[in-house]
Amino acid sequence: MPEAAGAALALHTVNDHSFWAIAMGAGWVVKGVMILLLLFSVICWGIILTKARTISKARTDTQRLFGAFRELRKFSLLYAEAERFPRSPIAHIFKAGYAELSRMSRVSQASQTNEPDSSEEPEYERTGMDNISRSLQQAVTAEHARLEKGVHFLATTGSSAPFIGLFGTVWGIMESFRQIGVMKSASLAVVAPGIAEALIATAAGLAAAIPAVIFYNYFLGRINTIAAEMENFASELLNIIERTYWKRRQL
Repeated sequence: MPEAAGAALALHTVNDHSFWAIAMGAGWVVKGVMILLLLFSVICWGIILTKARTISKARTDTQRLFGAFRELRKFSLLYAEAERFPRSPIAHIFKAGYAELSRMSRVSQASQTNEPDSSEEPEYERTGMDNISRSLQQAVTAEHARLEKGVHFLATTGSSAPFIGLFGTVWGIMESFRQIGVMKSASLAVVAPGIAEALIATAAGLAAAIPAVIFYNYFLGRINTIAAEMENFASELLNIIERTYWKRRQL
């Protein structure tokens, strides 16, 4: 019987000093810090999973649209292909350029019907190309912003979570020293539980910050690659319009 009682006491001691028991035994400030960090972590993982899927689909659709762009040179056919890949930022850029080109072509046809002064024709062409260029650049900026949506929260979590956890740790250590003063004892049994509670806040801060920093840098690299592809595509599309479609006034 004494051995059984000793075993039960030992088991009770281990359970009391488990991670969950220590967290539940922490002060209200440390608990509030851990709840806040848990909320940050849940939001970050939601962003990570959503953004990973979005970027993967964007890359896949972009590669398929690039293949169609190399094969088809008639913009009306390319527009139909772009409608098939709505997740590709390249598709949205092409549709923005095509819409502006269509509008400028209608204006050009109306001007030709009204027999405009031929001396104004070069200036009109330049203005039309400037409008198309601005439309493409606006589409690139909009798609870049869409890809980056939510990613900056990962950076915010990565930079702030360790400090939030450190605040909980400092507060917990202050409470430990207060307990030393109340108990009038600096024994390990008095100090250790409070220090353990305090360090849990730092661990929670690092657990939230580390994945956020890793995936922020990963997503930023992928987004920069896609952004470079968008810029190159917009420049190439503008050259094709100027060289082929705009000069001939046809779609």
